[in-house]
Amino acid sequence: MTHPGDVDMATVTLSKATPSVNLIEPGARQGVMRAHLRWSSRPRGLLRRAKPVDLDLGCLYELSDGDKGVVQAVGNNFGSIDDAPYIRLDGDDRTGGDGNGGGETLHIDLTRPELFRRILIFAFIYDGVPNWAAADAVVTLFPTEGPRVEMSLDSPSRGARCCAVALLENRGSGLVVNREVNYINGTQRHIDEAYGWGMRWHSTTK
Repeated sequence: MTHPGDVDMATVTLSKATPSVNLIEPGARQGVMRAHLRWSSRPRGLLRRAKPVDLDLGCLYELSDGDKGVVQAVGNNFGSIDDAPYIRLDGDDRTGGDGNGGGETLHIDLTRPELFRRILIFAFIYDGVPNWAAADAVVTLFPTEGPRVEMSLDSPSRGARCCAVALLENRGSGLVVNREVNYINGTQRHIDEAYGWGMRWHSTTK
């Protein structure tokens, strides 16, 4: 779905050379930011006849009061935008959009950025061949003020189902977005372990 202002908005592409950007500049005020994941459900190249790929978007969060949790379709942990954790996943899409406006979106209320300590946005291949380059996935952050921030998930390496995409950290002077694009063999629990979130996990499905 195209939102007003998306087409003409400047884009900052985070890469290894430019790994971070300050999301909230001094004096600026943000509203509800969207973090959108799109991908191609039909693998390209030699995998074009493989089973359609189903990617999921989610995040680990830690609030300033120490509360920690996960927002994701698995386990129906869709979150809330009106109450803690002030993050909401809009739904579970199986198609990725394929250029038709689909995909999955996290809504993050940044009206009071001081409520957050850190947010780790991640994506994982729920179903299909674990090949990120073939899935052609992109995560884009749409803040209500300032340029949108884009990160491509296009690793040629195969096997890893999880990708820690971006880490949003409150450093007191603003919320900084750090490009991670860290491919991890395992599950969300392994993302937790890699970033020291310290949560307890149990198996579940969506």
